[in-house]
Amino acid sequence: MSTVQLNQVVAEFTCATTAEDALTLSSLKGKNVVIYFYPKDNTPGCTQEGQDFRDLYSEFQAANTDIFGVSRDSIRVHNGFKEKYSFPFDLISDPDESLCKLFDVIKLKKLYGKEYMGIERSTFLINADGVLVQEWRKVKVKEHVSEVLATVVAL
Repeated sequence: MSTVQLNQVVAEFTCATTAEDALTLSSLKGKNVVIYFYPKDNTPGCTQEGQDFRDLYSEFQAANTDIFGVSRDSIRVHNGFKEKYSFPFDLISDPDESLCKLFDVIKLKKLYGKEYMGIERSTFLINADGVLVQEWRKVKVKEHVSEVLATVVAL
């Protein structure tokens, strides 16, 4: 499977979510979709980003937009994270990194001098026709969700 390119239709995918149903991209046709990738549940930056999306959720919904957070955490861990912070959107579990690879977010990272492959915080906006219209890579959490919302509203 090749990676998603800006201004191209995103290839169909199926993934496991906290909604307990398999999610397909085609089931979201007619809505804008924000998919944000983050390294790990219950870490400070990832928690703040989720809370920011939660706090603006109704505005995203008013703009015909669904939100999904993605990490390699299990559905069980995701369910606890979602419940703890009252996220009104579903989280996607990607343990085999298939969605991460589709969006090319697995990157070499460094922590305490050690190198490893991990998820680079990234957000993607897919329009109602299934076309990737915007991407944010190497995301800094502060003000990010407001910027995404402004882009969605401008569609």
